[in-house]
Amino acid sequence: MPNKRVLLIIITLLVLCAYTVAYADDKPLSEPATAPTIDKGDTAWLLMSSALVLFMVPGLALFYSGMVRRKNVLGTIMHSFIIIGLISVQWVLWGYSLSFGPDKGSIIGGLEWIGLRNVGLDPNPDYAGTIPHQAYMIFQAMFAIITPALISGTFAERIRFGPFLLFTLCWATVVYAPIAHWVWGVGGWLRKIGALDFAGGTVVHISSGVSALVMAILMGKRKRFGMDVMLPHNLTMTVLGAAILWFGWFGFNAGSAVASGALATSAFVVTNTAAATASLTWSLMDQIFKGKPTVLGAASGAVAGLVAITPASGYVGPLSSILIGLGAGLFCYLAILLKTKLGFDDSLDVWGVHGMGGTWGALATGLFAQKAINPGGNDGLFFGNPGQLGTQFIGVIAAWGWAIVATFIIFKILNAITKFRVSPEDEEAGLDLSQHGESGYNF
Repeated sequence: MPNKRVLLIIITLLVLCAYTVAYADDKPLSEPATAPTIDKGDTAWLLMSSALVLFMVPGLALFYSGMVRRKNVLGTIMHSFIIIGLISVQWVLWGYSLSFGPDKGSIIGGLEWIGLRNVGLDPNPDYAGTIPHQAYMIFQAMFAIITPALISGTFAERIRFGPFLLFTLCWATVVYAPIAHWVWGVGGWLRKIGALDFAGGTVVHISSGVSALVMAILMGKRKRFGMDVMLPHNLTMTVLGAAILWFGWFGFNAGSAVASGALATSAFVVTNTAAATASLTWSLMDQIFKGKPTVLGAASGAVAGLVAITPASGYVGPLSSILIGLGAGLFCYLAILLKTKLGFDDSLDVWGVHGMGGTWGALATGLFAQKAINPGGNDGLFFGNPGQLGTQFIGVIAAWGWAIVATFIIFKILNAITKFRVSPEDEEAGLDLSQHGESGYNF
């Protein structure tokens, strides 16, 4: 039976995890005592930022669950919530080591930090010289958590829970970890060529959005998609979720400064400005194409603006962030119109908002970046360095390519072991009852 296969795979993974813990626990847990002195202000800011990013996950759960039909509200919330548990453990056991551990060929981190071996409470100068290494680790854990949660919106209302867990675990290991190392890991090849991604446009949004496109195509459309009107069941939940995402995103972007200072302030300002501009732009596009500005559009536009400013947030000024937000509202809106014309079922527009928003943001970084904002970055095309746009383009193509190929392979292997889609009867009943034996609303 497929369920027994899933259980066997999970037990095997647990055995491997137990071995990892046994291997790691008898190794030193901290770095040399000669490490730089910890700054309490920077540490407090990063811990608070970590909490803000974690708070984005229930925000995402509300944002997504309000857009599905009533019979799938709990199943959609569960996708985001269970990922907190799954990836938190994966990150400690091997995810952080693969993403940020000692470089292996500029492609992946080694296993020297498996089980947080040698990831202790002293700073690591390679990543953050004024905070405990574990503070940096847990901040990055929140990014690793929310990224696969974003993908869950693409196959909402039609995926079995067991295969969803297996896919998430494999995707976080095979897709997320290498891209994170390429861009942020010491020795990563995109980092070495100078690709800029301050807070995750490439690592988080392109990887998740493009993988969502692949999964939407491979999973197929929802039952009666295009025939029935599948309206959001509770837009008030969606708007509340968008508001929480906007709030938490300050930890996402400003926290990526890894210090409480001028750069964090700049990232905070441009994050808010881009989100506001994109929300206004999307509302204008609704007025043009639908005759009325919609509440869902205003919320979606804000998220698109947050996505697009993410890679640029530590490198651009306020006026540039307005242009980035304007582009996000325009390009992401058009991407969703294109999805409608092409006919694939990306249930909650993950590709249109995150895939295309992240792509625009990464390229816009190559247009608007300024060393005057961040001496650790580079100037973009409009500030005298056209080569940076080419470097950003290489990063975009690399992330798109790896996300497409790796996600396709993961799906094909897992779907041969245990089918992803629920039965037509279970889909009709809804994921709440068929997958969890519960109902979100008991009137």
